[in-house]
Amino acid sequence: MNPRVLQIPGSLIRQIAAKRRPDSIDLGLGEPTLMPTAAYLDAAMADVKTSGLRYSHNAGDAELRAAIAEHYGYPGMDRAENVCVTTGSQEAMYAVLKTLLDPATDELLVVEPAFPSYVKMAMLEGVAVRTVAMREEDDYAFDAERIVAAIRESTRAIVICSPCNPTARVLRDADARALVAALERRGGEPVWLIHDEIYREQTFVEDASELARLYPHTIVTNSLSKSNALTGLRIGWFAGPSDFVEQAIKTHAWAVSCADTFGQHVARHIFADPNGIREHAAWYAEHRAAVVAALRASGLRFAPVDGSFYACVRLPEGRSSIDAAIALVEDENVVTIPGSAFGACFEGWLRLSWVAPIETVRAGIERVAAYCARG
Repeated sequence: MNPRVLQIPGSLIRQIAAKRRPDSIDLGLGEPTLMPTAAYLDAAMADVKTSGLRYSHNAGDAELRAAIAEHYGYPGMDRAENVCVTTGSQEAMYAVLKTLLDPATDELLVVEPAFPSYVKMAMLEGVAVRTVAMREEDDYAFDAERIVAAIRESTRAIVICSPCNPTARVLRDADARALVAALERRGGEPVWLIHDEIYREQTFVEDASELARLYPHTIVTNSLSKSNALTGLRIGWFAGPSDFVEQAIKTHAWAVSCADTFGQHVARHIFADPNGIREHAAWYAEHRAAVVAALRASGLRFAPVDGSFYACVRLPEGRSSIDAAIALVEDENVVTIPGSAFGACFEGWLRLSWVAPIETVRAGIERVAAYCARG
């Protein structure tokens, strides 16, 4: 057995989610409950009836790649050769890390709290990885000074998820500019920024930063999973400077050959619709307002919900997040995710996913509040 694989534990998030019962209030997994738009699927099926389901180019359908690049229009990343279509954003991140980082010399810095896959992917590849923790006293807001202070000579890339899973915080423009200015002052070999933008369409603040507009050594990962309720379609992409993408396509190609062709047809029709990628944005904004009202009414301490579809609440001092999550699902029949799954700095918190109908989310929040109120 590969010892690197043996050393990596399974997903705590999935372990807790697996305790869900048929009648549970599920505030666990980050998966939209909205239905996908049938018109995009129907149009893709019409394509398939005439063209079949053959392989695409390794990097994906050229028309789709061009549409993605044009839609975002990031400087220096606005052509088809700047995009590779992948099997979801997780494969995109894996291909990026494997291509960019040399296990013999390079280090990855992950800004925490963070989804655990970044660290596990680096471990799988034998890449040195460290984390830099945002501070609880700041409600886990992104802090450019702390990130910059954590950079070492061997640091070659920094992963930032904004809007953030789990905290729901967003990297603000002022902090992004401070981070970029510090990186540009360093000189020498550049430190790359890898911006996981998968919750980009669930952003609820006006001054959110898009790092690829500020810094040329930025690579972006994203997908249709959260924006269009298509988690099972497994269509994502990475975008970056063309010389990097050219090499990363090889990593992607040897791993999966190409992304699902039917899914690429669906994506092409979504990007052909001017509002396609943001079709659910208004629903999330409205739903978020109701969730924040419910959190305020609960009396729980919660981090600001700047983006994504998560809300994070503080447990009473000294209470284990794993124990709390298990007790909540077993005794209160509500699924939540322990903060410790996202880094040691997030112990004592729970992540709540608020994609269910508001009445269900409200009931779940009330049960969490009742649990926290008990000694």
